[in-house]
Amino acid sequence: MDYGEITAELALRLSPKRLQHSLGVSKSAESLAEQFGSNREKAKLAGLLHDLAREVPMNELLPRAQAFGIVVNDVEQAQPILLHAFLAAKMAEEEFGVHDAEILQAIMMHTTGGSDMTLLDKIVYIADVIEPQRTFKGVDEIRKIAKVDLDKAMLVALDQSIYHIMKNGGLLHPATIAARNAILLKKTIK
Repeated sequence: MDYGEITAELALRLSPKRLQHSLGVSKSAESLAEQFGSNREKAKLAGLLHDLAREVPMNELLPRAQAFGIVVNDVEQAQPILLHAFLAAKMAEEEFGVHDAEILQAIMMHTTGGSDMTLLDKIVYIADVIEPQRTFKGVDEIRKIAKVDLDKAMLVALDQSIYHIMKNGGLLHPATIAARNAILLKKTIK
């Protein structure tokens, strides 16, 4: 399937608001890829498909993830919405024929991040945070930082996410902590 065919299929599967978000992430990811020297087509496709499973009903996320053989940790068990990223990667592969490991990994990491994020992973993560429809407090600062320093934008976005989760008494995913620590360690080693 090409980009246009995938977009048409997503229009049938996703709410108009989710489709607009996915198109915004796709465009933002493509722009960031151009800016930071990553593959634009991979970023564009990963951005488009990143939320493929975001509207799967909450009570179906865990069973569907388990059916795909996705190993579920305690945090994901308690907060199944986190599984949408892993499920989206599996669906992109099975239902849309995406077999590029880099694209699939970027889709998987767009929600929690991780310790060994590639440039493409970071691009899709940040694109999801800064796409044009986002209006949360602090998004403009992250947009500005993302124009010059992707790791710094990641750090600000992760800090903001962690703060928000903690303020609301939520569970922190170990991959999110690992993503933040990896960026800080990289800065210390330089």
